[in-house]
Amino acid sequence: MKDPTVEMAISYYRVRQVLGGLGIALPFLLLAAGLVEDARILPSMSDYYHSLQRDIFVGCLFAIGMFLIAYKGHGPEGAERVSDDFVTSLAGFAALAVALFPNESQTGDIITVTQAAVGLKVAVGAHYLAAQVFLFSLAYMCLVKFARTASPARRRIYRACGVAIIGAGLLATLSAYLRARGGEAAQAFVQDNAIVFWCEAGGVWAFGIAWLTKGRAELLLSRKYRTRAGAA
Repeated sequence: MKDPTVEMAISYYRVRQVLGGLGIALPFLLLAAGLVEDARILPSMSDYYHSLQRDIFVGCLFAIGMFLIAYKGHGPEGAERVSDDFVTSLAGFAALAVALFPNESQTGDIITVTQAAVGLKVAVGAHYLAAQVFLFSLAYMCLVKFARTASPARRRIYRACGVAIIGAGLLATLSAYLRARGGEAAQAFVQDNAIVFWCEAGGVWAFGIAWLTKGRAELLLSRKYRTRAGAA
């Protein structure tokens, strides 16, 4: 008879591996496809919505969002007030919003139903707000939720990933501001070196590493349960 605890651990392992894999893969997929198309890196990950890589960008965000929404995790423990489910659902809906409310194109035209429904400025604002909610929700998972029950070695990984996600989000925001409103030299530097893209990619990679690490921890835990069950 199969141990339901082991089966649940394996299920969580698979979900976390998929989430981590998507996080690692997304920037690489955009980079590779973009370089094949026109041999350049776009200024930000969001700008790939307005390229031939739109399907990759939107598809990966929807997959990440749906997996995060479906992920239940653990309930609040001790002094905690929010569950894993609440935080990951918040991040998941934010990921969907990033995909559904794209940033402004170079032409400034309305190109999606959502932009037509709420207006271009509101849609663009929703895009950037959702991106921040997505990143900081994931950082909270790393710094608080994952680190709570981890071994010292894994706790350091989760905290490093959480700090990296926050740092990447703040740097991306600052770089985007300089790109839009900075001096001519600052705008050119951010644009030509795709600074926003690399900041965003760093945050997404940190998210992927954290979830892959968490998945590995769950797999090892399930093996321990299986060994104990077999011994019993």
